[in-house]
Amino acid sequence: MQTLPLFISGAEIAFIMFILVMVFGADKIPEIARGLGKGMRSIKNATNDIKSEVMRSAEKNGMDTSVGDDLKKEVDKVKEEIEEITGSVKRRF
Repeated sequence: MQTLPLFISGAEIAFIMFILVMVFGADKIPEIARGLGKGMRSIKNATNDIKSEVMRSAEKNGMDTSVGDDLKKEVDKVKEEIEEITGSVKRRF
């Protein structure tokens, strides 16, 4: 799984946390975070359910579901070629 970069610095995150504490209070923040976590989990479960239902429906109707696998193999092949080209250019930290 690949994560998207956040364009927020540490100082900005600290400022946002300060505002949250001032608005909601320190004792309400864990409750809010729990609620957000449950909401995100339910959204993830719903999208997984939809994906599995679409795949089952496609297989049931005789549709070819290997197109995604073929596409993934091609993308992986291109990634490897790019890594071979840029391998000597990358900086090491």
